[in-house]
Amino acid sequence: MNTAKKSTSKTDTTTNILDRSTLGINLRILSGLLAAGMFICIKAASDEVPLGEVVFFRSFFAILPLIIFLWLRKEFPSGLATKRPLDHLLRASLGTLAMFCAFAALARLNVAEAILIAQLSPLLTAIAAILLLSERLTIFRIGGIALGFSGVVTLVWPELGGDGENENRLFGVIFGLVSAVLSSLALIMVRRLNQTESPGAIALYFVLASMVGGLLTLPWGWVMPEGMTLLYLISAGVFGGFAHIAMTLSFRYAEASRLAPFEYLALFWPLLADLFIFHLSISATFLISAPLVLAGAALASAERKKRSKIKRI
Repeated sequence: MNTAKKSTSKTDTTTNILDRSTLGINLRILSGLLAAGMFICIKAASDEVPLGEVVFFRSFFAILPLIIFLWLRKEFPSGLATKRPLDHLLRASLGTLAMFCAFAALARLNVAEAILIAQLSPLLTAIAAILLLSERLTIFRIGGIALGFSGVVTLVWPELGGDGENENRLFGVIFGLVSAVLSSLALIMVRRLNQTESPGAIALYFVLASMVGGLLTLPWGWVMPEGMTLLYLISAGVFGGFAHIAMTLSFRYAEASRLAPFEYLALFWPLLADLFIFHLSISATFLISAPLVLAGAALASAERKKRSKIKRI
């Protein structure tokens, strides 16, 4: 009788872990969708608005979604209390610098190129998770990351192989690479903070830090945004706020290296916007890369299914 109870308890625990992992993956995919909306809005406004002002607007209008999130979870303002202020400061600083570099890259490159370089972040995150968090890097995760990244490279290879590289584009690539490194370190800090801190507090402290960082650029000259430009800036903040909530929660429910392959799905959202909103045709390279990216996500999911079967046996 006791053996049966223990078996049932183990099964329930396994199911709970699998459910949490699935929730984490779904939240990471949602985060990518919302982040794509943010990037599209920022790209649309980047020609009219200085970098620091873009960072400020993105951060300022992300505060309201975060406060609502904390209030719904009954964590405002009590959830903002922390015993790890220095860890929050480090995470927020890394994230703010990564945001500045990402937006600088986006202003100099097209959206596909900027997001391609950003996809180096999950590769670096997975490696850092092994070194810093002692997470496992299984064959499923290695394969998922490799397939996803090969799909991303296939998609934008014709654009990256073009002639006439200029200095502005070169700086865009450099900013993108620096952003990817900083983002991977920031995500590892999120994973560590999630062990003891409120997800909403992690997100809110980051937004406040990036807002201050943007505000510090005011002496270098801002402009008064109007019309659609103002709408783009506000939308970027709202999208970014909800994207950050979803991303932060995803790392509470799943390992960083487990989530890495699903980062690549975020690349498709801007392309789908081109198809259904801007009525642009999809290139042949998209049709080749899509199966590779989806296969990477499927391979990562196969790990969960295999574990489930083994534990049931």
